[in-house]
Amino acid sequence: MQSQLVLRSNGMIAVDTNIIVRLLTQDDEAQFQKSVQIFKLEEFFIPDTVILETEWVLRFAYKFQPFEICKALRNLFGLPNVHLANIGLTAQVLVWHESGLDFADAFHLAYSQHCYAMYTFDNKFVKRAEDITKCEVKGP
Repeated sequence: MQSQLVLRSNGMIAVDTNIIVRLLTQDDEAQFQKSVQIFKLEEFFIPDTVILETEWVLRFAYKFQPFEICKALRNLFGLPNVHLANIGLTAQVLVWHESGLDFADAFHLAYSQHCYAMYTFDNKFVKRAEDITKCEVKGP
């Protein structure tokens, strides 16, 4: 049986959250095997929005702990055929998440480093982000 997955010789594919979740959780054997096939292709891209949603699904639906999520994502991002929008900022997100920041807050803050401040009503975010970056997290 011929695979329906085709990769152009000069391009890459993008993957959705459910492809990554199936690969990391292996909770559906048929979909896991299809995900493995996808990850064997030459090059693929994981959008930031997919990374953010993947963390949410792993945390809420599968009860993964922050260190488990970060380990799984680091392993995935370390594959030679994986491309991200900004690997440096995404790596910073993982570090901050492991040290106590909510994943989404870490993502927002990492991608706001060109700003001098980030305003929020979330006092826990303000406290946890204290002195970790030049972009000050504070209440309005």
